[in-house]
Amino acid sequence: MLVTGANGAGKTNLLEALHVGTQGFSPRARSDAQLVRFGADAGRVALRGANGSSAFECDVVLGTHGARRARLNGSSLRSAEQLRHELTALVFTPDRLAVVKGGPATRRAYVDRSLGRLFPSRAPLAVEYAGAVGQRNAALRRVAAGLSSPDALVPWTETVSRLGRELVTAREEAVALLAPSFAETAGRLRLADATISYEGEAATSAEYESRLERDLERGVTGLGPHLHDIRLEAGGRELRSFGSQGEQRVAVLALVLAEAKALAERTGSHPLVLLDDVLSELDEARRLSLAELLGEAGQTIVTATSATALPADPALALAVTPGEVRRA
Repeated sequence: MLVTGANGAGKTNLLEALHVGTQGFSPRARSDAQLVRFGADAGRVALRGANGSSAFECDVVLGTHGARRARLNGSSLRSAEQLRHELTALVFTPDRLAVVKGGPATRRAYVDRSLGRLFPSRAPLAVEYAGAVGQRNAALRRVAAGLSSPDALVPWTETVSRLGRELVTAREEAVALLAPSFAETAGRLRLADATISYEGEAATSAEYESRLERDLERGVTGLGPHLHDIRLEAGGRELRSFGSQGEQRVAVLALVLAEAKALAERTGSHPLVLLDDVLSELDEARRLSLAELLGEAGQTIVTATSATALPADPALALAVTPGEVRRA
């Protein structure tokens, strides 16, 4: 599906609404108040569609005050973000270039979200590990201040070590699952010899103990997967430091499409792929390649300012003007 319209017409708002309606949260806004129309107290996104062979109906209610609420097939969910465990949508927005250009924390978060979709049973691992590290850090500060015995650190060190090993294993498996499709997709988008790899190793309890004095001095845990990175390269060049803006954009796009392919192979159902302003910095050859890739994927929605930006005939073309969406 191709969605066209002038800058500021509302194309991104449409994709954002689809993401809120299927995932329960915005990929851009930090608060629900930013999603509600000016002057209104609440907003609502309601969707109907098919998830594989099953039909679904869902709606998400957003308010300027209070928690958002979601229903799926008539049943209330404990939280709106539960939707992302039932419906899958992947998104590319221009600010997603931070996955390549930003620091390690952005790449870790991206991979953790991916592993949650690829291995749903292991989705809580990153949160559980972060919680254990927070508890160990608090215990380190209490011990350093003389408010607690060093023995109080032992169970948290063991928990951090155990969850850290599990998280590293899950991340490595997720990256290994994405790597072949990432390389293939990036290559078809004219980014040759692209690779993704995990940088970091699981630490043992003994390794945590060996650096205890440094951790006590600093009040933080200085070892573990919360400090690891994911390396993205093309032709042996690290893309964060040595990739052009166009290459970085292609790398993020290739990651999104690689995950979509991996999810389809694992689940038998294609995720909804939302590509916002993905064409603006791609040359003609890469636009042609992207059009071919999208023709092989499931449902994909692409925004552009012009109907000629995507060199392919979409299954459906929509035109957006302020406050209105119609068939082009």
